[in-house]
Amino acid sequence: MTYEELMQKAVEASKNSYSPYSKFAVGACVMCKDGSVYTGCNFENSSFGMTICAERNAIGTAIAEGKRNIKAVAIYSPNQQNCAPCGACRQVIHEFCDNDEDVDIILQNGEELKIYTLAQLLPESFNL
Repeated sequence: MTYEELMQKAVEASKNSYSPYSKFAVGACVMCKDGSVYTGCNFENSSFGMTICAERNAIGTAIAEGKRNIKAVAIYSPNQQNCAPCGACRQVIHEFCDNDEDVDIILQNGEELKIYTLAQLLPESFNL
């Protein structure tokens, strides 16, 4: 699947966002190394700490299907260009990849895609 197709799936997922408090919709599409893809959207809760980001939602779905090896994550918000993952999502992505240099984070910048490696967005990551 191309990165453009992953982004289109993230765009579609953002339409299902439940974000009545922030009004900040986000969609994500995770591609695993085997080519399987999983989407997610953010969903909020009036107890703000219970809010789940789109990226973690998509990764959780992949995990529920037995997948543990992320290759790429496309993230989209109609509210902001280059909507990058938060720190918590960066760490969760790190948990489910072999090498941060091998994971692409795909962001929408107008009509163009902007691609970073996870290593660029999460330098000096840690493992237990």
